[in-house]
Amino acid sequence: MPPFIPVNATLNLDEAEISLSFIRSSGPGGQNVNKVATAVQLRFDARRSPSLPNAVAVRLINLAGKRATTEGEIVITANQHRTQEMNRKDAIDRLLELIRQAAIAPKKRVKTRPTKTARKERTDNKTKRGTVKSQRRVSSRDWD
Repeated sequence: MPPFIPVNATLNLDEAEISLSFIRSSGPGGQNVNKVATAVQLRFDARRSPSLPNAVAVRLINLAGKRATTEGEIVITANQHRTQEMNRKDAIDRLLELIRQAAIAPKKRVKTRPTKTARKERTDNKTKRGTVKSQRRVSSRDWD
């Protein structure tokens, strides 16, 4: 049985769905940067993931923005830290946070109509404003 990463109370992510590759980092590390591949590039195929419901996968791809490829693969690069392990943990944490946000379904907007009083108030205010503006006008007869 493959190990699962808990995302929230209802979702678990299969570790086998995440592919990690280590690349050279441009961050801190001195001359070590040129020798050791400490940055992590995480790839997760959201569109084909059996762990995610379709609605969550669609929201995840939208949330990921430029980190998502046209094929629906999420690519996260982590190079904040000096060690592979810390960068690996950072990349996985960032993916899990994205999935948690995508798992929250947006609330449906309930259409509302303004009340009769609100409509009357609005028209009364428009009338008052129009009156004030018309009183400011200088008629041509006043200059004669």
